[in-house]
Amino acid sequence: MPRRFYRTSHKTGEDNVEVLGLDVHNPVFFIAAVLVVTFIGLTLAFPQSASDVLLASRAWVLETFDWLFVSTVNIVFLFALFIMVSPLGRLRIGGREARPDFSTASWLAMLFSAGIGIGLMFWGAAEPLAYYTNWFGTPLGVEPETPAAHDLALSATMFHWGLNAWSIYAVMGLALAYFAFSKGLPLTVRSAFYPLLGDRIWGWPGHIIDLLAVIATLFGLATSLGLGAQQISSGLHYLFGIEAGIGLQIAIIAFITLIATVSVVRGLDGGVKVLSNINMAMAALFMLFVFAVGPTLLILGGFWDNTINYVRDFIPLSNWIGRDDTEWFHGWTVFYWAWWISWSPFVGMFIARISKGRTVRQFLFCVIFVPLLVTIAWFSTFGEIALLQAETGIGELANGIDEVSLVLFQMLENLPFDQIASMMAVILVLIFFVTSSDSGSLVVDSITAGGKLHAPVPQRIFWACIEGLIAIVLLYGGGAQALTALQAGTIAVGLPFTIVLLVCCVSLWKGLSADSRALRKQEREEVAAKPG
Repeated sequence: MPRRFYRTSHKTGEDNVEVLGLDVHNPVFFIAAVLVVTFIGLTLAFPQSASDVLLASRAWVLETFDWLFVSTVNIVFLFALFIMVSPLGRLRIGGREARPDFSTASWLAMLFSAGIGIGLMFWGAAEPLAYYTNWFGTPLGVEPETPAAHDLALSATMFHWGLNAWSIYAVMGLALAYFAFSKGLPLTVRSAFYPLLGDRIWGWPGHIIDLLAVIATLFGLATSLGLGAQQISSGLHYLFGIEAGIGLQIAIIAFITLIATVSVVRGLDGGVKVLSNINMAMAALFMLFVFAVGPTLLILGGFWDNTINYVRDFIPLSNWIGRDDTEWFHGWTVFYWAWWISWSPFVGMFIARISKGRTVRQFLFCVIFVPLLVTIAWFSTFGEIALLQAETGIGELANGIDEVSLVLFQMLENLPFDQIASMMAVILVLIFFVTSSDSGSLVVDSITAGGKLHAPVPQRIFWACIEGLIAIVLLYGGGAQALTALQAGTIAVGLPFTIVLLVCCVSLWKGLSADSRALRKQEREEVAAKPG
């Protein structure tokens, strides 16, 4: 089927201007830069007030709109399943003749590294242990430190990192990829609104949508860089006694930013793809190493049991009515859904950029279900070991969680070859952060360049450095308090993006349905044209 373009005279980059070698979209680039600088200035000038306001806004958003976040995620998951199994699934992103730009292995490695790879390192052992020991509540009000708590701790963790989370990324990514590669629109979030807004997406409605996407991406990545630097410095202090002060954390962020800048300059093929492949190979090796030296039979049994429990607990955990675990529900589930939604422009756009040539069905299946298998395997490995040590009184985890960033290292300490495993963990965390940073920079480059896939090198360097600079400035000026405030701000941005996500479903349905009808008509004409 030939590519079909929407009837619009607007061209990618039509509103762009050149400034100091940067190909910037006017006014998205400038307004985003001003808002980011203003936010940093106010946060540094009034750290306590900024923190209080943003934390209060986060609490209000999570408590007032819990029903909206949960119902939206449920709708998006069901919508993705329906599209995948329907005849719409056979459509190909980019048109009938389009073919993938990357191998399936590299494609999966890149989407996973950009998505939640770093989160698995941080929470792989800590989150199940938190639920089991009643660290900030227990899921569904289960009695802590019981066999039921053990099972639910793992199934609830997988619930937060499984089908629902990746459905958010999948729908946003599919909408962006479809309208960019099948309809010839710029690769920006505003393009997903074309069936509903028409040419108005080139005006202020579109500018506001892209601004929200840029700010959510920058703030989310800066928060992760800052908190990740704290985790890495804690690990280095725990392993080698290196002072985990602000100087070390800033040095770690600077190092990550430097490597990410080199990677983003090299582009997708020479940078992000290479790092992602290395990342996933090391992650697989790390998990297999822990699986082999740990309680292997327990982990094997846990993989099956946890899968069954995940399916069993899926509906109760998806419900938001009459919950007995309000504190846990708001602090974990609703927070996660808001966080994933706020990250959906970043991860969705990056997945879209690397997914041309995939069929809709292949795209949805791989983006939703392949990460689920990795998630179950990962948490069954690290979560089961952490819970075993807590239940049997082994090591420091017998006392529960003291500092969440150290749980992984405290768990590895009680396994053979613990120094090797811990060093692998530190290196993995570093590389995961680099891949998240450089893929995020490519996304912001694209949005602020009006949807261009290849922004100038100075612009790539600019945004990669800005991400690291935001994290360094906030960490130096306000410490963990400033980063927590930034995280709260990112959650608040997730609220309007719930509406964006629902609108994406409507737009995607309209676009795919029209193309499906056109494809069936073309196939009928081809059959009729055959001789005989």
